[in-house]
Amino acid sequence: MSFGVGREEIQKPQPLSTGQNGNVVAVLPSMATAHRLRLNPNTEHKPESYEGLQLEFSPLLFSSLERYLPPPLLSLPRDSKLHYMRDIIIRYSPDGERTRVQRHREYRRKIISRYQPLHRELYTMHASNFFAPSFLKAINENKEQSFRSIMAEPIPGVFTFEMFQPRFCQLLLSEVENFEKWVYETKFRIMRPNTMNKFGAVLDDFGLETMLDKLMEDFIRPISKVFYSDVGGSTLDSHHGFVVEYGIDRDVELGFHVDDSEVTLNVCLGKQFSGGDLFFRGVRCDKHVNTETQTDEILDYSHIPGRAVLHRGRHRHGARATTSGQRFNLLLWCRSSVYRELRKYQKDFSSWCGECQREKKEQQRVSIAATKQELLKREGKPATRT
Repeated sequence: MSFGVGREEIQKPQPLSTGQNGNVVAVLPSMATAHRLRLNPNTEHKPESYEGLQLEFSPLLFSSLERYLPPPLLSLPRDSKLHYMRDIIIRYSPDGERTRVQRHREYRRKIISRYQPLHRELYTMHASNFFAPSFLKAINENKEQSFRSIMAEPIPGVFTFEMFQPRFCQLLLSEVENFEKWVYETKFRIMRPNTMNKFGAVLDDFGLETMLDKLMEDFIRPISKVFYSDVGGSTLDSHHGFVVEYGIDRDVELGFHVDDSEVTLNVCLGKQFSGGDLFFRGVRCDKHVNTETQTDEILDYSHIPGRAVLHRGRHRHGARATTSGQRFNLLLWCRSSVYRELRKYQKDFSSWCGECQREKKEQQRVSIAATKQELLKREGKPATRT
């Protein structure tokens, strides 16, 4: 796979794009004449942390982008590198997009300055208090064998495993309910998680962005590096984190769709409910997203509080009706700006798209059959039917 340029630097600017939920989907910025990036990352360089700074974009985006800086810049102070990268992003971001991003940041700052958290311990990563011991042990060992030892894989590419402790689920549910109570009492107009869910809350918007960054970077990316390297699993650098609510007086079900993510984490938080099964129907690229489902791609999954489902964002899925009670789920859409840039130049997705795989196999079958017929013809033997 190639960017289609022969030099080390990219020279044509590419804009930032947005996902359906209205959040920025950052792509690898190209370079101006005075500001250039390397085409290939410096994998040995350890990026700095940009957390805690007032930034228009995710701190992880800057950490990820730092690996692409020209070698002379890597030894400069963090502020210098930040200014260099920010200038690139801003320069090639359309005016309207810059305005929208700035407004969203202002919106978040307004919420965070007014909303008083109920459980402050949620806002900083406390792994031993959040995660099930089995999950934490596998992450610390950081080996494919360790990951597989705690996981079930009912169909290829969909993994389920115990992830959160019951207390963490209870605290997060309580925090979301407290935030929604505050929204109701103050009549504050909030943005919902995406265009499909009318109920729920974006966790990043009321202060949980830093914690969720750590969740993605330290706990989801190591797994994704092993199982989803074909869709940028090793370069995840931004996220969209939210909780959705299902019930008779909430969203009841969710239609057939794909996510605006490379990798999706879905964890049931509770409460008491029946129904609401997830159904999966095969992984597809944009070209084949509406093609038929094959028998071996069908999976129905019943939610269990604290248990996670991890899958590619392009894995087609939906949620059946929640027939009683209330169901709350934590969703973390994990994205890779590098992969999204590379995907622009890629035409064959047979490494992960089921329909691309079938088309490739059929092309190979036809080619082999044609070659066989030609050989038989040359030897004077009767052709065979294929």
